[in-house]
Parts: sequence; C-alpha cells; structure tokens
Amino acid sequence: MEQFDVVVIGSGPGGYVAAIRAAQLGLKTACVEKYPTLGGTCLNVGCIPSKALLQSSELYHAACEELDNHGVELPEVKLNLGKMMARKRKVVDTLTGGVDGLLKKNKVTRFHGLGKLLGEGKVEIAGDDGVQTIAAEHIVIATGSKPAALPFMPFDDEYVVHSTGALSFDKPPKKLLVIGGGVIGLEMGSVWRRLGTEVIVVEFLDRVLPPMDGAVSREMKKTLSRQGFKFHLSTGVTAAEVKDGQLHVQAKDKKGKTLSFVVDKALVAVGRRPYTDGLGAEEAGVALDDHGRVVIDDHFRATAKGVYAIGDVVRGLMLAHKAEDEGVAVAEIIAGKPGHVNYAAIPNIVYTWPEVASVGQTEEEVKQAGVPYRVGQVSFRSNARARCMDAIGGFVKIIAHEETDRILGVHIVGANASELIQEAVLAIEYQASAEDLARTVHGHPALCETVKEAALAVDNRAIHV
Repeated sequence: MEQFDVVVIGSGPGGYVAAIRAAQLGLKTACVEKYPTLGGTCLNVGCIPSKALLQSSELYHAACEELDNHGVELPEVKLNLGKMMARKRKVVDTLTGGVDGLLKKNKVTRFHGLGKLLGEGKVEIAGDDGVQTIAAEHIVIATGSKPAALPFMPFDDEYVVHSTGALSFDKPPKKLLVIGGGVIGLEMGSVWRRLGTEVIVVEFLDRVLPPMDGAVSREMKKTLSRQGFKFHLSTGVTAAEVKDGQLHVQAKDKKGKTLSFVVDKALVAVGRRPYTDGLGAEEAGVALDDHGRVVIDDHFRATAKGVYAIGDVVRGLMLAHKAEDEGVAVAEIIAGKPGHVNYAAIPNIVYTWPEVASVGQTEEEVKQAGVPYRVGQVSFRSNARARCMDAIGGFVKIIAHEETDRILGVHIVGANASELIQEAVLAIEYQASAEDLARTVHGHPALCETVKEAALAVDNRAIHV
C-alpha cells in the first residue's frame, strides 16, 4: 500500500490547487480523480466552457447588431455553431491539459478512479484497471458539487437539461425555458438569446440574482428585458411533460394564477448540491449536515481524524476562486503554517452583458444589521471610456460605514465589471475607506474612474456627475 502525506480526492479548482500547494510545501501528495480529464466541473462543464460560449456569442451579437454603429460594415453574418462549439472544446482541452502538466511539474501522483474513504487514513480507488488502496496521514475531500434537480422534472438530457446540457445544444432552440434566475440561468440564457433563441426565465423569488444587492437585481432585470429576456418572477414550476416533440410546462405565480409554456428545451438552474456520492463519508466517520455538506471546523477539519474538506462540498459560496483559496489554506494548515481565507473579500461575478460583480455586504444586509452607512452610486453614463465603448449601461455602488468610512460592500453592473471589482476586493482586504479609493489617482480615460467617482459620491462630492 503506497503511503502519502496528503491525498486529495477531486481535481477541481480546490482539489488541484490544494495538491499543488501541498507538494510545493514538500509533502508527498496524490490527487484522485474519477473523470479522465482534470479540472472538475469548472474547467470541463462549468466556468470555462460557459465563458468561451459567452465570448463567442457576444462577438456574434456584436457583428449582427453593433458593429455597424462603429462604421464596420459586414456582409451577411452567419452562425457556425459547430465551429463555435469546437472552439469551446479546444479551450477546455488546453486548460485541462494544463492542469495535468502542473500536477506533473509539481510531482503530484495522479490516480484515475473513484475515491472512497475507508477510514484510518485509507482511500480506495476504483478505476478501469481494478481497485487499489492507498494511505495518507491527511486526506482532503474536494469532490465539488452537481446540479440540483426538480423532483417532478428529472433531467432527460433532451428536453430537460442542466448546465452541462445547455453548453452543447446542436442548434439554438426556438424557445428555451430557464428555471432559476441566478448566475447559471442568466449566463446560459444570454448565450442562446444572442444566438436567436427566445428565452423565458421563471424565478420562484421576486427578483433575479437573489443573493445580490437589490439595485443590481433591478438593473439586470431591466437590462436583460431590453435584450429580449422574458421574466416571470415570484413564480414556481409545478409540472412538465413532453407532448408532440415539445415540452409543456405548468407554473403558478404568487397570486395563484396558472401559467403554461410550450418550449423546445428547459434548463433547470435552481442551484447545485454537494457531491459525495460513493465517497463513503459517513461510514468513515465524516459527518454531513442537513444540506449534504461535509461538516468542518474553522480549519477545514472534518469530524474524522486526518480528514479535511474544501470547496463546493462544504459551507459557503460555491465559487471556483473560493475553492482555490481554501485549497491553498488547507495545504498550508496541514504543513503547519497559518493558512487563512478572508470570506469577507471574495468577489461574486456574473458574466452576462453587462457583467455583474460584487464583494462584501449588500445594502439590505447592512441595513438589517443596523449598521449606519452611506452610499455612493454613479452611472457609467458619465464615464468617457464607457462612451467610447458604447457601454454606458450600469453603475458602481459603494457602501461605506457612516462613522468610520470603511468600505462594507461594492457592487458593479457594467462592462468589464469582473476586472473592475478587483480594486474593491483589495480595498476590503486591507480595510480601506471610501476616502482611500477617492484619493487614489485613476487613469483617464478608463472605466475604473467610475469606481473613484462612486467613492467620491459617498461623501457627496463626485465631480463628473
């Protein structure tokens, strides 16, 4: 039985990062992955392929609708979906292959097969070549999550799909019903809406992007509605059946009114659940909570000796970059170093157009906590670079403590929000004040100037508004 210092089960963003960091720290490390390719959901069927399609569909939409305004005249624009999908696969293959190279570079031993906890530091690996057992002083569970299903609407991979299926339609559906107005639903809905699909979103709550700041939710509903999305909020799906080659879906709104939809496809995007199937967690003494997540303490330790867990399989936001930081932290803790993750400074990003990005607390959270606060909110309409880009939609909103001026939350809707938010993440990491951002020189002309203007607006002294 081969002995390791650390065995990581799962090779997603949390798992492969934990394995690499552990190896960097001089620990003999192995990584167990049941799929043929590394990278987990994020690289194979999540973050990366979806962003590749979002980029391609954005360019297609620009060629159809926007380039003429810039004096760029094209002959007839044609969609080659097969070529678009091939590009997506190439991006995925390149990055998953890159992870494989990183593990080899750092001398991490890779095992292909389903990892199962046997207790007492042992892991069983069931692969194509049979079953083997390895041992480790420390075991890290990084098995991620999988799409949640509706009990009355099981996935059939033809009419009812989850996010993986929505990445690989062979043609744009005429009508797509998106069940869930969160990140996955709006991102995948954006891809197919740009490619000509009629997109209908049904959301059980009264807003899209429910966890985000209310101003963000309202702005995105208006913006996506202008792009052709049709929304039914405060509405829950109740039944579905396939008839005559189409999916017939029933729903009911909060007033009790029954709604009917006849669509080609339905994307169920109601969230994700921790993936522990076949892990043997509870048999090995690893407790799970009511949501199926591995119970951990503040140092990622599970209830079984020598077992840790990170990423989507534990509490907190299901974000790749959160898992990555936890992977670094758990490896450092195992090596006797002070690993730490600042959960107050983790950005949340939606790659629609315009993009959405936030970090810290929402106004609703601050208000509910009874914290005195001030808000500075500035539109991109007054930003010179945004005008040059034809990207004047959206805003930057900064929430700061009324007495200390410390930044509590930053929320951005606009072009390149995914990049702009990093300034705010750094500010919160270092407990900066709105005045700190306001006094920092920002290049001109640049979108980031709106961040500075919003910081100035906290003190009612914005210049270009």
